[in-house]
Amino acid sequence: MIQLDDNGTRMRIGDVAERTGLSIRTIRYYEEAGLMAPSTRTTGGFRLYSPADSERLELIKRMKPLGFTVDEMRELLQALDALAEQPAAVPGHALEGQLERLATAVDERCGRLREQAAAAGGLALLLRERATFLTTEGGQS
Repeated sequence: MIQLDDNGTRMRIGDVAERTGLSIRTIRYYEEAGLMAPSTRTTGGFRLYSPADSERLELIKRMKPLGFTVDEMRELLQALDALAEQPAAVPGHALEGQLERLATAVDERCGRLREQAAAAGGLALLLRERATFLTTEGGQS
């Protein structure tokens, strides 16, 4: 079995699935959707993933709860790929506006998640208050 070690050995899909907490089916879907691809394949056709591939899957995994569509994920990944290829630290870099827009979208989605979490917390509190009421003398009939 091929596993990732400190020397950067490639991982098979099952190993990377275990490492990332994603299912094999999900990883294959992300490949079919064009979000990622295995670094290489064995002569027998088995997918082999690098540490960078695993990191990319972790990034995709972080986008999922924010409600990013596959197209939005692809756009974000392409922008980060382009930045990695041309890490020019100059004002007005072509990717600056795109990355800022994507960062704003992430901030907005995080805000919505915080609101949803607060509403869920309020519901849990209400239910606990009602349960406590039922266990007190005032709640008994």
